[in-house]
Amino acid sequence: MILYSTQNNHLQEIKERPFRLEKEIQTIFEANLSCIMGLELVRSEFTIKNKRIDTLAFDVQSNAFIIIEYKRDRNISVVDQGFTYLSLMLENKADFIIEYNESLNRSLKREEVDWSQTRVAFVSPSFTDNQIQATNFKDLAIELWEVRQYENNTISINPIKKSSSAVSIKPITEQNQALRIVTDEIKVYTEQDHLDKCPDQIVELYDKFKNAIFNLADGIEIKPQKLYIAFKKGRNIADIVLFKKMLRIFINIRTGQLDDPKGLTTDVSAIGHWGNGDYQLQAEDDSNLEYIMSLIKQAIP
Repeated sequence: MILYSTQNNHLQEIKERPFRLEKEIQTIFEANLSCIMGLELVRSEFTIKNKRIDTLAFDVQSNAFIIIEYKRDRNISVVDQGFTYLSLMLENKADFIIEYNESLNRSLKREEVDWSQTRVAFVSPSFTDNQIQATNFKDLAIELWEVRQYENNTISINPIKKSSSAVSIKPITEQNQALRIVTDEIKVYTEQDHLDKCPDQIVELYDKFKNAIFNLADGIEIKPQKLYIAFKKGRNIADIVLFKKMLRIFINIRTGQLDDPKGLTTDVSAIGHWGNGDYQLQAEDDSNLEYIMSLIKQAIP
């Protein structure tokens, strides 16, 4: 990707300014984890069992620990290293909880963590085709993030998406007991996992709402979670939970800030709920589709 600045219709190329050290990338990410990845920083340089983890983070949406590693070397096997870290976490769950509680002065309990949502993220200025292909499995809990900086203090950050035709990694890990233990415990949820539980009319209704949300702005993407499907544009804007007779939609706007003249939404800020945001509504059909889109659009940054 080539970036340009423009002045009086004249384009001037903005040249990339490579990172000198991995630590530079780490510093940027740890200072902006919530903005970039929607995560909470637990500890920088966390050492366990003689292995050093660059960044230990926590995903408050999925209640899961996330390990982040920063790389300038393009010759590493991200899959091997990723499985090593996943296995390390699953074998030492108590140590991660203790670190969380001591670092953040919290009282997180073991049963409150969804270990099935554990994942590893590698961050680098670039990845090889082999690294990208090696992680292109729909149920592999390893993410790749590309980060580059430019001479005008601009930084681009792009998560590398798995292809729509990505297959399961389980046939490969079945041949290795250590890998099989990890893939048996960790679950990467897909959109299809949610659709398979619903009748055709709800699947059709969901598709209408999904397409309408995509049409609200460029760059909206979905990220399936255990209990809901999240729609994100940098951060979550809305979440949809599929039921057998309706959709439950959460709008990620703080209480008192949503303009809803028809009063379709309910303020759920004071009660427990699955999705993000303080407003919830239910849709049994598409009769209010356009109006609901006007509500969700308010959550787009």
